Amino acid sequence: MGEVTLETAADFAVSYLDAMQARDLDKARAHVGDPIAITFPGGRRFFGIDEIAKNSGARYKTVRKNIQRRDTWANGDTICVLISGLLYGEWPDGTAFDGIRFTDRFEIRHGKITRQEVWNDTGERLLALQREGIA
Repeated sequence: MGEVTLETAADFAVSYLDAMQARDLDKARAHVGDPIAITFPGGRRFFGIDEIAKNSGARYKTVRKNIQRRDTWANGDTICVLISGLLYGEWPDGTAFDGIRFTDRFEIRHGKITRQEVWNDTGERLLALQREGIA
């Protein structure tokens, strides 16, 4: 991987997301710094790639991202990237889902992701399915 610049930062973040989606954890690790701070919905904090893979394995059979927007900006010596779109995939029981909004915010310093913050509506979707007696 070459130098990460403001112009290449969004592609770098998407490359990391693609590696995570493919469960190519070695490739994903090459994108992140040590330490890395990752926060998921509900304030769940992770400090490594393996923790994320283990966590999502219990939540989804498969999950993919349909990226609709990518924004980058500089904040001092940090490059920030915002990626948003819709999640689709299968719940652990194999039932398909799609159209779940997500946003991932990244901070990149010295060519590595040092922070990732994740927001999505998965919890809301699960609550709605429970109220409807589907989940």
